[in-house]
Amino acid sequence: MTDPFRPLKDAFGRFATGVCVAACVNQRGEATAITINSFTSVSLEPPLVLWCIENRASAFDDFSRAHSYSVSILKQDQQHVAERFARHNPPPLARNDFDVWKTGAPIIKGRLAGFDCEIVDRHQSGDHVILVARVVQFDSYPGAPLLYFASGYANGPHTD
Repeated sequence: MTDPFRPLKDAFGRFATGVCVAACVNQRGEATAITINSFTSVSLEPPLVLWCIENRASAFDDFSRAHSYSVSILKQDQQHVAERFARHNPPPLARNDFDVWKTGAPIIKGRLAGFDCEIVDRHQSGDHVILVARVVQFDSYPGAPLLYFASGYANGPHTD
């Protein structure tokens, strides 16, 4: 089967992005996580961020019902984490895999940076929903980011 979107995906893939894991607490009280690269800052005052989830994603229903989410920006040595949550129906997060802050959303341990966020708006756009949230707590650490470029992982420069 030929993917009719392959040329467009290839063109989008020429933009290098950071790799993150978004996570929420689902209706069963468990942690749901998904690898994303659509994360971006929106505003400093108030502090807002967003990311986009595909309507067909296995985690879609959990994020649709969530009131909060976290975003963990991954370090270059966390490719295994990115691959784990990039799968359809990935294994659930184990309690020792994450920290919990104010909103209760799980934040991946060993991250380059983390954001604990309360959802303030959802926008349906095309085949995705844009999840806009207010940052209620964050952290950051020195290190090199895990990057995604041309359908593959790469390492970025080390920062202090």
